[in-house]
Amino acid sequence: MFQVRIHGRGGQGVVSAAEMLSIAAFEEGKHSQAVPSFGSERMGAPVVAYVRIDDEEIELREPVLDPNLLIVQDPTLFAAIDVFAGLKDDGYVLINSNKSLEELGITEATNKLPEGHVVTVAATELAMKHLKRPTPNTVLLGAFTAMSDTLQIDSVCDAIMRKFPGKVGEMNVVAARAAYQAATAA
Repeated sequence: MFQVRIHGRGGQGVVSAAEMLSIAAFEEGKHSQAVPSFGSERMGAPVVAYVRIDDEEIELREPVLDPNLLIVQDPTLFAAIDVFAGLKDDGYVLINSNKSLEELGITEATNKLPEGHVVTVAATELAMKHLKRPTPNTVLLGAFTAMSDTLQIDSVCDAIMRKFPGKVGEMNVVAARAAYQAATAA
């Protein structure tokens, strides 16, 4: 089972990102589950969502405690909570930032991971360029598909279009594909 934990803040589309990942997995014939977790439901408050993807039926319903992948939509959370708790030794980390790991202060937490398993993408900047809004969720989903063979970019783009039909979806797909290219080059 491939388990994802998405960390962000209210208004960044954390719950929507989990839903779209789950839909993309389902479109590829896999079993999937998206589970949101809210604290105080307000703009800017920390939000976590979980995704499970498997070839078999998923019966778990609890939070993801040992993720294969962490998606961090807001790097200010590194100072607020232990984002890396439970991350598997061969796990992946995808961070919305244009800063280096040293600048983010997370080299100690990430240096044990295999090469290529930690990627930073300036997702907010890509979102502003393509969407004119600072919502990094779909951008990071595109980058994720470049890091792992768990899901394909086309499935993620189809899930984005299902969530956001029309022009909004098309703009999000362009942003996701741009992030895919950026993460592939990383």
